Amino acid sequence: MDRLFQLMAEKKASDIFVSVGSPIHIKINGVTMPVNQTAMDMATINALLAEVLNEHQLKEFEETLEMNSGYALEGVGNFRISVMRQKGTPAFVVRYIPTEIPRFDSLNLPPVLLDVIMEKRGLILMVGATGSGKTTTLTAMLDHRNEQKSGHILTLEDPIEFIFKNKKSIVNQREIGSDTKDFPVALRNALRQAPDCIFIGEIRDKETMSQSVAYAQSGHLCLATLHANNSYHAMSRIISFYPIENRPALLADLAVTLKCVISQRLVKKPDGARTPAVEVMMNSRHVAELIEKGDLNGVKEAMEQSMSPGSQTFEQALVKLYRDGVITLEEAMANADSANNLHWLINNTEADAGKKEQKPDATPPGAEITDSGASFSEFTLDMGEQ
Repeated sequence: MDRLFQLMAEKKASDIFVSVGSPIHIKINGVTMPVNQTAMDMATINALLAEVLNEHQLKEFEETLEMNSGYALEGVGNFRISVMRQKGTPAFVVRYIPTEIPRFDSLNLPPVLLDVIMEKRGLILMVGATGSGKTTTLTAMLDHRNEQKSGHILTLEDPIEFIFKNKKSIVNQREIGSDTKDFPVALRNALRQAPDCIFIGEIRDKETMSQSVAYAQSGHLCLATLHANNSYHAMSRIISFYPIENRPALLADLAVTLKCVISQRLVKKPDGARTPAVEVMMNSRHVAELIEKGDLNGVKEAMEQSMSPGSQTFEQALVKLYRDGVITLEEAMANADSANNLHWLINNTEADAGKKEQKPDATPPGAEITDSGASFSEFTLDMGEQ
């Protein structure tokens, strides 16, 4: 497995996929390809898993047919391993997390997020699809706070990904399953651990959502991730956790505690690398009034009309990337929530004189990766060496 991990680090890959009857596949800049033509068999996969899972974890996998774990390789990085069964055979996916936490200013993120992360209290929600860089962005924000402000940062993660170093703050990271029994137990005990800032790996249900709001109400800064496409979808999903009779109270609480909703997508640059497009919904006084009324359509309109300082829609973020020459028009269109709004913004915002629409890159998908050296012709797994 160490050889696979080193390959991921060398090629800056995000994921590898291993299953019986198929070659190992690797994903680089969103493009998935085989590392060789050797189909994996069950004995090899079991041997690989035995290298990174302990006896307790292997037993849990046998009993539950699922296993999520973290693995650290010194000098290379941290890895998130998700083991499953498919068609009656074991399979697994590995996500690569670099050892070093990226600096905020290296990620091309909206500067307003630096102000948000330094708040004393409130709720910050980070939303996006799997693999959209949510954890990377929140980690960079938290490490900025770690550098600038004294206090106690407590994280509840499943599993731990980036490893923080104590700077001005003390950072305690708890992994679900190894440092605490489960999320409910960790959440119930979090306030007894005197945190100034709490990071919850993912909101999956009403209980976790309620605890997040409660932490923010009690004077703590609480950050959490949620699977949603954009700010509007995130608010709709939060409301759906609750029965109708409880929703007015929830909306009133959110109107007071919510600081912002950050939505992120990774978009491709012409060279094949990816950069974040970020939607930000700041909870201004006007937006808070709309949230309390449950007028989510009004919130979206307020963002589009720049009635909430610091906010921006995906379309506004994509137009800026396009205007700056970072992405093509085709890529902006592919990632917009509304193609009509994107066209309107392009045609009605001030542009550089003489700027023409960029034509889509004619290079076939994946060609940039091959040019950068993502060749795997010499990669083999010899389990006899283990």
